[in-house]
Amino acid sequence: MARYTGPSCRICRREGLKLYLKGDRCYSDKCALNRRQTAPGQHGAKKGKVSGYGTQLREKQKVKRFYGLLETQFRSTYDRAEKMKGITGENLLQLLELRFDNVVYRLGFGNSRKEARQFVTHGHFTINGSKADIPSMTLAVGDVIQLKEKMMSSDKFKALMEASRTAPNWLEVNLEKMEGKLVALPARDNIDLPIEEHLIVELYSK
Repeated sequence: MARYTGPSCRICRREGLKLYLKGDRCYSDKCALNRRQTAPGQHGAKKGKVSGYGTQLREKQKVKRFYGLLETQFRSTYDRAEKMKGITGENLLQLLELRFDNVVYRLGFGNSRKEARQFVTHGHFTINGSKADIPSMTLAVGDVIQLKEKMMSSDKFKALMEASRTAPNWLEVNLEKMEGKLVALPARDNIDLPIEEHLIVELYSK
């Protein structure tokens, strides 16, 4: 599957806000956005008037980059959201939050979504005791995610166990066991990202 392999900090500069793609680095003085807030490229410092379409497009790009998706996968997720009951924009965000890699990140088992995705593809976690290595899997209420026992002694995961990041209230987490459970579906109020999902719906509705 295609994936973005360029500099992560370049993406944050393009969107003009921190997308927290590099974990701890994003909270430090090394963050590229702290040092240079213009968009990348030769004409990045120029700021022209943004059209309505441009605003909608930037919102879509921002959400894609928050969750680490490319266009085809993002559009497929949107199409699923559109067929669900309820508000399409909120359905979209819920499906994105329920992705396996995002849940691993939300539980605190990865410093960034990119790192969590790598852990998942390497098969470090199980779902309900069974092997699972597909980041795009949609989890359901009651699913239990656990780090494989052989990885518990890893220095990387020991450091994550000692971290004190708070998981959202739709998840239960046990850092000592490196285990988490999805106890409810994420509501719109639980998603703390600066997203105006209605702009994405307007863009795709044209």
